[in-house]
Amino acid sequence: MVIPVLVLFALALLWALMAASAQIRCVDAARAGARAAARSEPEAQVLAVARSVAPDRARVEVERAGELWRVRVASPTPGPGALALTLRADAAAMAEDTLGAQP
Repeated sequence: MVIPVLVLFALALLWALMAASAQIRCVDAARAGARAAARSEPEAQVLAVARSVAPDRARVEVERAGELWRVRVASPTPGPGALALTLRADAAAMAEDTLGAQP
């Protein structure tokens, strides 16, 4: 009776570690994309930078809102039923072309 419980606990722990790792990669991808966008790199380059860091099957969105570039990354986690989560991360950076501009 104890061994199946321990195996189930080990699998749950492994899933939690994989989900935490994927969340960190989502945050890193959003930040890398926001930095690239703030440097006025082309949107295709921004998406490529973010996707290179993001987990597999992640969706990356880039938008400009006033002086800020916003990058959103969403990635599904593998798992049955309640374990199938969508991890999300957002990052924003001020566009360098607006720094020092006079109103």
